[in-house]
Amino acid sequence: MKKFVILILVLLTSQLLSCKSTETASTEVIHNVSHLYFDDLYPYYKDILIESESDIFSINDEMRSLVKNKIKGSNNFKEQVNKLVDEIFLNDNISLDYVHGADLTARQTYYSGTANCLSLTIMAYALATEANMDVKFQNINIPEYWVRNKNYNMLTGHVNLLVSQKADRDRNLLFTPGTLQIDFDPFISKKYFPKKVIKKRRILAMFYNNKGAQALVDVDYNKAYAYFKAASKADPTHSDTWGNLGVLYRLSNHVSNAKLAYKHAIKLDKHNLTVMTNLAIIYRMEDKPEEAEKIEKQLLTQRMNNPYYYALLADEAFYNHNVELAIKNYKKAIKLNKHIHEFYFHLAKVYFQSGQMSLARKTIEKAISVNKAPDTENRYMAKLNYIKYVESIDAPLK
Repeated sequence: MKKFVILILVLLTSQLLSCKSTETASTEVIHNVSHLYFDDLYPYYKDILIESESDIFSINDEMRSLVKNKIKGSNNFKEQVNKLVDEIFLNDNISLDYVHGADLTARQTYYSGTANCLSLTIMAYALATEANMDVKFQNINIPEYWVRNKNYNMLTGHVNLLVSQKADRDRNLLFTPGTLQIDFDPFISKKYFPKKVIKKRRILAMFYNNKGAQALVDVDYNKAYAYFKAASKADPTHSDTWGNLGVLYRLSNHVSNAKLAYKHAIKLDKHNLTVMTNLAIIYRMEDKPEEAEKIEKQLLTQRMNNPYYYALLADEAFYNHNVELAIKNYKKAIKLNKHIHEFYFHLAKVYFQSGQMSLARKTIEKAISVNKAPDTENRYMAKLNYIKYVESIDAPLK
């Protein structure tokens, strides 16, 4: 589940919706937020129909029947959990494919055939709850990881489910129920990252943030404001929500409002690097280099060992047609972690676009050797075959 979460962080223009947990904030900081809303700037935001918590998590009779007949048929808890996962990915009943940008409710996910990490987690939570399992959401504290969406770099997060067997209250027995973890991302499940149980309201805020982020990318600012405001109401402690509101205000040319939102987000989470990045951008815009440099030094200290940070810089350089800088930063990312196949793939794209066919071929071959996912290997093999074809005919680049 590639962070379904998906939050907004844009190195140069916006910020990302992330799935990270925040430190406990004071009651005053959480509730004294009326000055951070600017409804008059988005007069049509009330026309947006926002999904309720019930809309997002509820299931229908067909889904209840699936739980009854396919999942609860076994008395073994581990078998029940395995059947739940199998129904989602292997059987014809649901048989979902992962798609990064599909932010759907539990019922929509069931019928869609595609879903992202957050949507999968929401549906699995709803089905597991119907199966009388004790289910909790977990936030996974993975390194900062960005993906591009049009003109924006989006910071992604990750969550999964912690599932336990409920104690049988009809028997005079005391026992510790078994606990299993449901994670839809095999890479995450094989790595150790710090985890923290989060409340359902945080998932609700993440869902709204994802919807708002997409609206922001689509330049529908009334819709973005509606969803970000809903997220802030669902979970006022979620720092990323206020950061996203700041991005919206900034893109709406209300810089002073953006600064208020960013500073509030930092009060909630002083380690929110995304918000700090965007605040530094505003200081640069205001010709306040000392304030900007102070933040930028802190950011560099915390990001210098994160390969994804250099991959982000490389992506930005390539987006701005600076091939040399893109290659330099992708190589830095690879030096920090030689086992991430995406770095080689994107570096190969840079070589290809700059006409360096031999290097493009060798680099995509390296991506293939590092990658472990069959679907991705098929995609990479297609790219490799095309590079070989271009090499063979010395065809002009398109």
